[in-house]
Amino acid sequence: MSIKKKIDVLGIGNAIIDVIANADDSFLEKYSLNKGSMTLVDNASSHNIYSAMANNRQMSGGSAANTIYGLSQLDCKCAFIGKRSNDSLGNVFYNDLVSAGIIFSTHPLETGESSARCLILVTSDAERTMATFLGSSSKLTINDIDEDLISLSKIVYLEGYLFDPEEAQEAFQKAALFAKKHKAKVAFTLSDAFCVERHRKEMDIFVKDHVDILFCNEGELRSLYKKEMLNDAINLLRDKVEIGVITKGEKGAVIIENTTIHEINALPTNVIDTTGAGDFFAAGFLAGLSKNFDLVGSGKLGAACSAEIISHYGARPEENLKQYVNNNAGLKI
Repeated sequence: MSIKKKIDVLGIGNAIIDVIANADDSFLEKYSLNKGSMTLVDNASSHNIYSAMANNRQMSGGSAANTIYGLSQLDCKCAFIGKRSNDSLGNVFYNDLVSAGIIFSTHPLETGESSARCLILVTSDAERTMATFLGSSSKLTINDIDEDLISLSKIVYLEGYLFDPEEAQEAFQKAALFAKKHKAKVAFTLSDAFCVERHRKEMDIFVKDHVDILFCNEGELRSLYKKEMLNDAINLLRDKVEIGVITKGEKGAVIIENTTIHEINALPTNVIDTTGAGDFFAAGFLAGLSKNFDLVGSGKLGAACSAEIISHYGARPEENLKQYVNNNAGLKI
């Protein structure tokens, strides 16, 4: 007897609180942060940077969690697996997701590392630079992978940032095997070009062996295949996944399926902060797939979600996301 798929998308990723503030290039240089990328920092460095961030704003974040939150705002049933600590930041993260109707039942750490935080510095050109203390989010293990949740899910969405801890890579392998066993699609986001550089070989193998739907930006894909030209990287990706979604900032996105390439235009908007742009493109796209939109329609939903997020600070919608998408994507959810 087949089990009815009650969950549209299950996300597995870092449970992180985002702390956002404006900064200039000299601030980034002072703390040796690569502009436009994510740098892993220890607890002491995180504290020093945090102490220097004036007028900061705090909210739950993490790449996969952002995507899952976006999906929940588009009438999708979602779940999340991620490790937090039983502390104040961890409880903020938990309450944010659960209040959005997201299933989040991963057992928290009771001792040891504090909950993770991502310090997001936004420069005047709307570029975001991140300093991340992984804390308890890096303690995800194979024991946290819930086969019952996966068996109920149509799509399992995995976050590339979580590739840094070896135990989390093992957890991803287990999740992917459970997904195949229960006929769920595996979606994976490369997350960051520097993350790809650290784990290129392992990510390449994981994509080839397990991934059905790959999300990335053009820099991440070129990094994965060590190609200067995007088209050369796309040609290498074609035979490895069913669907490739490559975002290109203000130039929109391309969606590849076998030999077919679909161009998706970006929606015009006043760009304030690019934090969460890729996460919410993924949310719109996966929402489209779960509601049986075609690839172009799903891409338009992704572009609309991304446009809303980059029009203000932070990776949480300020407008009703479903209404915004219905008004701007030319499609109705």
